[in-house]
Amino acid sequence: DVQLQASGGGLVQPGGSLRLSCTASGFAFRNYGMSWFRQAPGKGPEWVSRFRGGDNSPYYADSVKGRFTISRDNAKNTLYLQMNSLKPEDTALYYCVTTVGGDKVRGQGTLVTVSS
Repeated sequence: DVQLQASGGGLVQPGGSLRLSCTASGFAFRNYGMSWFRQAPGKGPEWVSRFRGGDNSPYYADSVKGRFTISRDNAKNTLYLQMNSLKPEDTALYYCVTTVGGDKVRGQGTLVTVSS
């Protein structure tokens, strides 16, 4: 059973930092591309960052480039998102996504609130 569980969200002041984690199980994590998405209140999903399958290069949305860093620890089956210089517009539910066997799997998200 493929499962993804995000954690690490919380309330942070503008300019602050958070590190999100996404723990995976039920598939060979190291062999799969992984993505972070977010969904702000009242808005649709927004892609944030990804590792493509078989490609160790990170990719970022323009809105987070230079502030967010995606990484992964294949030994721990965990994907990370280091978020620095946070802005109020980064407030959203953050969740990780992968595609296994043609099926897109979305984990439970973690809420990030950026507010003073």
